[in-house]
Amino acid sequence: MTLFEAIVLGVVQGLTEFLPISSTAHLRVIPALAGWQDPGAAFTAIVQIGTLVAVLFYFWKDIFIIVTAVIEGILRGKPLENVDSRMGWMIVAGTLPIVIFGLLFKSEIETSLRSLYWISGALVGLALILTLAETKIQNRIKKDMPLKSMEEIGWKEALLIGLAQSIALIPGSSRSGVTITGGLFLNLSREAAARFSFLLSLPSVFAAALLQLYETRAIIAASPDHLINLLAATLAAGIVGYASIAFLINYLKRHSTTIFIAYRLVAGAAIFYLVITGVVQP
Repeated sequence: MTLFEAIVLGVVQGLTEFLPISSTAHLRVIPALAGWQDPGAAFTAIVQIGTLVAVLFYFWKDIFIIVTAVIEGILRGKPLENVDSRMGWMIVAGTLPIVIFGLLFKSEIETSLRSLYWISGALVGLALILTLAETKIQNRIKKDMPLKSMEEIGWKEALLIGLAQSIALIPGSSRSGVTITGGLFLNLSREAAARFSFLLSLPSVFAAALLQLYETRAIIAASPDHLINLLAATLAAGIVGYASIAFLINYLKRHSTTIFIAYRLVAGAAIFYLVITGVVQP
C-alpha cells in the first residue's frame, strides 16, 4: 500500500476501534470501495498497537493503580485482597476465552471469515442483539433500578464479558460492541461497560499485535516502505483512537447506543447490497 493508504486506514482504525461499529469491517470495506488491496488481518492487528497506546494514555491512572495492586498482592501472598487487585486478575481471566478461540480459529479468522458476507451479517446481527441489551437497560432506568458501576464488577461479569469478547474474532462484530453489549446484559451502566471494555482489550490486543509482528517480521524488514507505512498507520490510529475513547465515554454518560445500532444496520445492509450487485467482491 502507499503511505496515503496507510494513513487513511490508520485513521479509520483509530476512529472505529472503540466505537461499537467494527474497525475490521471498515478496514475491509473501505479498501474494497477505493480499489485498494485488502490490508489483511496482520495489518489490522499490528496497527492496533496505536489504539492500544491510546488506551494506555487515556486510562493510565486506572492501569497504574491496578498493576500496582496486583504486584503488591502477589508480594504479600494475598493476590485478591482488594478491589483493584481483583480487577487485574479478572481482566486476565476475561482475556482467556479470546486467546483460546483466537488460536483455535486463527486460519479462519484471517481468511474465510473476512468475507463481506460474514461482515455484513455480523454488523446486522450484533445490532439486533445490542438493541435487546439497550432495551433491557432502558427498562431498568425507567423503573429506577440501579445499574452496576466499575467497582461492582465481579468474577461473573468479567468472565461472561470476556466470553462475549471472543465473538469479536468474527470480523464485523466489533470488540467494543460485543463487550459493551455483554456489560449491558449484565446490568452495567453504559459508561462502566465501555470502560471495562477498553481495559479488557489491553492484553488480547497486545498479544495479537506481538504475534503478528513476529510472523510478518520478514515482510516488514524486506522494505523500508513497509515499516514506514506501518508506523504512519499506527501513529494515526493512536491519535484518532484517543479522541474516540474520550468521545464515547462522554457520549455514553448521557446517551444510549441507539445511533450505533442504526449505523450498524445501515452499514450491514449497504455492504450486502454492494456485494450482491457486484460493486465489490466478497
